[in-house]
Amino acid sequence: MSEQTPHEGTAQRRRVVVVGAGMAGVQTAVALREQGFKGPVTVIGAEPHQPYDRPPLSKAVLLGTAEGSAFDVDFESLGVELRLGCEVHGLRPGARELDTEHGVVPYDVLVLATGAEPVTLPGAEGVPGTHLLRTLDDAARLRPVLARQHDIVVVGAGWIGAEFATAAREAGCAVTVVEAAGQPLAGALPAEVAAPMAAWYADAGVTLRTHARVDRVEPGAVLLADGTRLPAGAVVVGIGARPATAWLAGSGVELGAHGEVLADDRLRTSVPDVYAVGDCASFPSARYGERLLVHHWDNALQGPRTVAADILGETPAVYDPVPYFWSEQFGRFVQYAGHHAAGDRMVWRGDPAGPSWTVCWLCEDRLVALLAVGRPRDLAQGRRLIEAGRTMDAEALADPARPLKNATAD
Repeated sequence: MSEQTPHEGTAQRRRVVVVGAGMAGVQTAVALREQGFKGPVTVIGAEPHQPYDRPPLSKAVLLGTAEGSAFDVDFESLGVELRLGCEVHGLRPGARELDTEHGVVPYDVLVLATGAEPVTLPGAEGVPGTHLLRTLDDAARLRPVLARQHDIVVVGAGWIGAEFATAAREAGCAVTVVEAAGQPLAGALPAEVAAPMAAWYADAGVTLRTHARVDRVEPGAVLLADGTRLPAGAVVVGIGARPATAWLAGSGVELGAHGEVLADDRLRTSVPDVYAVGDCASFPSARYGERLLVHHWDNALQGPRTVAADILGETPAVYDPVPYFWSEQFGRFVQYAGHHAAGDRMVWRGDPAGPSWTVCWLCEDRLVALLAVGRPRDLAQGRRLIEAGRTMDAEALADPARPLKNATAD
């Protein structure tokens, strides 16, 4: 990775351009000002809307209980220039210029914060009644669908599929979720942890069809590979997301196997004075001994502080957070912290058939991850234990009545 140490006295005069007006991009601009950066800051966003937060899109905005989720940031008073409705097409690092649909934008320091884009279902693009849920416009198109209480087929039982199905049931829609794998959240959690969550769908009146592959989508129906035809007033596709980095092709910015920008432990890219933060970037984690690609809100919130400090010529702490996210689905509050792939043992706290339970992952008795359902105290204490690298007493850990902080072995 490139060394990016500005000459003394020049840091404050440099033009910082941020590509992406989501959480990571906006927080980068805010962090720069909070840490004392006085130079010009420009945030470029592809959407025409005032920058907004995405999690409410699958909840309050979708159900019409909130009109929008714009960030509570006074960009004018911060001296941050917004260029909205502006698509960026390419990067020329040698000239330190961006090519956009509205012309060339020069920069001294560039921050890539373009996030992720939804994976589309082959053959479904352009079919009437087929939707994605990623943007404010997507939510606006889906609101009247829910209001008319259509029969809805959701393709994908991941986080977004479950959250949308929850909202659709709350709106009174009949909902069928089809999932190619054998259980919900197949790409996110081990089968034995995700399997109990299948019952949540039935409890909420949602039909969940696993081992169900979509053959094609046509107006008014979804056809499965086994010949089943599911009537669908609307189809919502939620089969994952990938880093929105195709526009970086040929730029010299090194990308990984998933198309993510390969950042270093201070979120610097392979190109001088170019950083990457949020969903579009991976970073090396010393804590877990591997590179992490984290598509969650908390990562987009934390990373900008490291980027801002490095731009200012300070020596920021190595970026190695404990990943964290939460989800509300089918009346349950689900929280996750850590990285369970590093674990070699699972310990359950409580009955997964019940309303609240936690599963912990240990690596050589050190807590490395946990998933908490309806147990926010477990999550709060567990997150601190992971950060501290504490080893646990597995027998004490398995007692759901015992606070996690009192189940340590050291």
